[in-house]
Amino acid sequence: MKKLSILALIISLFASAFAVANEVNVFNARHYKADAEMYDKFTAATGIKVNLINGKSGALEKRIAEEGVDSSADLYITADAGRCGAMDAKGLLQRGLSSETIRASVPKNFRTNKWVGVAKRARIIYYSPERVSGAELSGLTYEGLADPKWKGRLVIRKSSNIYNKSLVASLIENNGKKATAEWAKGVVANMAREPKGNDRAQIMAVAAGEADIAVANTYYLALMLSGNKGAEQQEAAKKVKAFFPNQNDRGTHMNISCAALVKGAPNKANAIALVDFLLSAESQEHFTNNTFEFPMIGGVSPSPLVVNNLGLDFKQDLVTKVSSYGKNQADALEVMTAAGWK
Repeated sequence: MKKLSILALIISLFASAFAVANEVNVFNARHYKADAEMYDKFTAATGIKVNLINGKSGALEKRIAEEGVDSSADLYITADAGRCGAMDAKGLLQRGLSSETIRASVPKNFRTNKWVGVAKRARIIYYSPERVSGAELSGLTYEGLADPKWKGRLVIRKSSNIYNKSLVASLIENNGKKATAEWAKGVVANMAREPKGNDRAQIMAVAAGEADIAVANTYYLALMLSGNKGAEQQEAAKKVKAFFPNQNDRGTHMNISCAALVKGAPNKANAIALVDFLLSAESQEHFTNNTFEFPMIGGVSPSPLVVNNLGLDFKQDLVTKVSSYGKNQADALEVMTAAGWK
């Protein structure tokens, strides 16, 4: 009887180990319902169950930090390389997020050995074709947003916004902190109003005539044009045009949605398998057609809504490493705050 109990215990322990080996815990800060459909497809294809813990980035990061070595998190998936960089700086990630698929699919500037990009987005300029001339746009760069000709004509989000912190971090990487600090002063002087609202609010401000140009991510225009955010936003989106800055030098600022390997991940191999799946053509098409991001891998086209309204023929910044966004994040916030960027 005793031998039977021991055998039952061994079988139970083996079953538990097998269950753990066939799951992956994803702390997900992306707010797209469509993402869950991809995880279901991954489970169907591999038999690996995805335990999805959804939440805001700050709350998830705090939970991972507080739980420490006891955290069940395998992957932290979020929007913006700056967030993954900040997690790394806190010592919450681990090396080893690498595979043949990752190395072949993701350009070096969009990955480290702790986190990788799974989709791309660009932070660009939107303008009113009625109030902004072609001559004003010709050769326009992010640096040019500080030009006095844009005084009272620019809207952009708050300095605390992660997308802005990453954009400014990239300027620090390319131009230095001192030059970027002067640039930030010029941008503040050109603002049509105090920063408020999300990216869609900036586009709507241009459509409403409150400003002539706005800075916002590419996928927001497509999201608005899709009608998913209502008729008012759809009509506003039709009144603006997109412009890709820095086409004559390094290219337009690019950012990513990233998957990071959490320190102490209990299901590391499954986490890597999931990232490989997110970099498959099937998943990349799902990203582009549901979130309107740009694909990370080659051979996949953006959504027709993106192609028709934003275009494909633009030079991306493939030189600036997105890992610099996290590295320069504190300096970016410092220069914006010092300039009076609220």
